[in-house]
Formats: sequence, structure tokens, C-alpha cells
Amino acid sequence: MSDSSWGAPPQAGQAGYWGPTTGGPVQGAAPAGPAYDAPEAQQTRPMPIAPDVPAYGGDQDDERGAGSPSGPAFRDGTSYQPSHAPLSSPQISPQSPSQNPEPMPDAPQPAPAPQKKSAGRDLGSAIGVGVGLGVVIIASLFVVKAVFVGVVAVAVVVGLWELTSRLQERKGIKAPLVPLAVGGAAMVVAGYVRGAEGAWVAMALTALAVLVWRMTEPPEGYLKDVTAGVFAAFYVPFLATFVAMMLTADDGPWRVLTFLLLTVVSDTGAYAVGWRFGKHKLAPRISPGKTREGLLGAVLFAMVAGALCMQFLIDGGSWWQGLLLGLAVAASATLGDLGESMIKRDLGIKDMGTLLPGHGGIMDRLDSLLPTAPVVWLLMVVFVGSA
Repeated sequence: MSDSSWGAPPQAGQAGYWGPTTGGPVQGAAPAGPAYDAPEAQQTRPMPIAPDVPAYGGDQDDERGAGSPSGPAFRDGTSYQPSHAPLSSPQISPQSPSQNPEPMPDAPQPAPAPQKKSAGRDLGSAIGVGVGLGVVIIASLFVVKAVFVGVVAVAVVVGLWELTSRLQERKGIKAPLVPLAVGGAAMVVAGYVRGAEGAWVAMALTALAVLVWRMTEPPEGYLKDVTAGVFAAFYVPFLATFVAMMLTADDGPWRVLTFLLLTVVSDTGAYAVGWRFGKHKLAPRISPGKTREGLLGAVLFAMVAGALCMQFLIDGGSWWQGLLLGLAVAASATLGDLGESMIKRDLGIKDMGTLLPGHGGIMDRLDSLLPTAPVVWLLMVVFVGSA
């Protein structure tokens, strides 16, 4: 690039905007002669002075900009006026279409494929495990009552193990498992042999054993550990003793079967109706999957099943009693499910265990059964007596 393009003055003997010359016209210079030099020639406008544009389009290249005569002054914002217009510097329009092409409109995106509603669990495994548990429970219930009491005691011990393990893993709470397991099994047996009085005595002794057992370790965290231990003793084995107390009546197996059927039917109705028609959340902060439509399904299914069971399975029972019983079971089962969901949400887990494929752990199946047991026991006593 020649020096003239950066605004260098013409050499001696050349003509331009500086005045006449005697050396004849040169390329790029104004014509010489008196007419050009005369004042009347002001109507002939000289070439406008174009801004000094760097050769590379701006100051994005520091090395090249620094080498230009106007480099430092131009970058600092100081105005620079060349002595005459550069001959090879074109004017650049900021609105040039070649510099700012209009963006092409976005092509229409295909609509996402609708997602199929999913049940959320392996239904095949869940149904298989549920049927297997049902066979074991019914067989032990109607063959030898003591065997069924043993099944309840085993479920209680496993549930305590799952609960205390999750508390220690997620919260660092060390509820003593040994006194809880021994006291929990004894509590179920005491409820079957001695009724409510035996259950309360076993509960008190289990709580005392938890307090003493924890004294063998350092005092740090003692209060939270024993508090969790007493809570676990009440939540799992004590509530389970009401199932054993139902069994002591003459039609005890049928009462227990009614209790199990109503709880399962309530859960099934809530699941089926909520999955198919659920739109309004019941308790989104606790259990986002539960809906009001599901609760309505639980109530309807449980009330129908309660009327049938009380009319045909329970001695002295009536269908209207079954309606009330079904309503109470739907409410207690839903509250029990929400209660354990609250515990699991606080612990940051989805299931209490993995022993039952498709169901989670034992505690994930006992969540609605445990709080429902005292409700059914009490209403059975009120409706048809304890004998």
C-alpha cells in the first residue's frame, strides 16, 4: 500500500489540493490552470475527506494497527485529520447488507412425540411378590395362628432394621437395633398373649432398654439416638401388636383378613384411579404422585370392600358398618402412606429398602398397614365386640 493511502502529502512538482503545479497533471490530481485556481471555481467540490480506516477493518489486530501512522491516536479515541483524502480508502456503510445480513427465519421444529403414561414401577415383579406374600400370610393365618404371629414378628424386625439403617446412613442417628429387635418381637407376642395390657408393658420395657443400651457409648448424640429409638419402637412393633390382638377373637383370622383386604384394596383403588384420572395433586410437597382423584378412588374401593367383608366375613357385622370401616381405612392408609413419604423425603431416599422387587423394602409395604391396624381393631371392638 502506498503512502498516499495513509494521507501523506504529494511530492514536489505534483498537483493536488495543495494548489497549481507546473509539472503537468498527474493521475489522481485536480486539473491545473487558472480556472481551477480562480475563486469562481468553488462550485467544483473537492473529494470529501473519508475517515482513515485501518487496512484490516479496525483495531482488532493490535500489531497491524500499531504499525499504521494513525494507529495509537485512533485507538485512543483522538481525532486524526489527514492532510488530504486517501485515494484508495472506500467509504464503508455500517448498514451494508453484506455486513449485516438478515437472519434466515428458523425452520419449523417437529412437534415432540407424546409420552406414554408410565406406572413408575415394575408391575410384573410387584404383582408376583404381592401374590407370594399373600399366599404366605393367608396360609399361616388359617392354619396355625402362632405361625402368623411369627410372620408378623419377623416383618417387624426387618422393618426396624431398614428404618434404623436409613437413619444412620442419611442422618447419622444410631438408634440401638438390638434392644429394638428383641423388644419389638416380644411386643408382638405380648399383644397376642396378654392383649393391650401386655403390649403396653412390652413397649415401656423396650423404651427403657433403648435408654440403657445407648449408655454404653459416648454421650455425644445420646438424646437424638434414644429419641429415634423410642420413635421406632412405637412406630413399627407397637402398632403391629394390634394385628396380633385382632387375631385373638373367635373370628380373628377373618378380622385380620378384612384388615388386610381393605388396606390393599384402598391402596389399589388409589393407584388405579390416580394413575388413570389423577390431575389434582393431593400433597405435592410430601408425595407428588398422589392425587385427589386417587384418594376418591381409595375411598370408593375401600367402602365397597368394607361393606362386603362386614356383611359376609365378620360374625354379627352389617354392610353399613363396612361402609364406615372402609372410609376409616382409606383415611388411615392414606395418612400412613403420607407419613412415611414425609420420613423418606426428609431422609432423601425413594424406598426404605430393596428386599421386595417392585415394592422396595418391608417398610414400604407396612407404611399404610401399621397406622390402619389400631383403627380396624378399635372399630371391630365397637361394632361386634372383642370376643
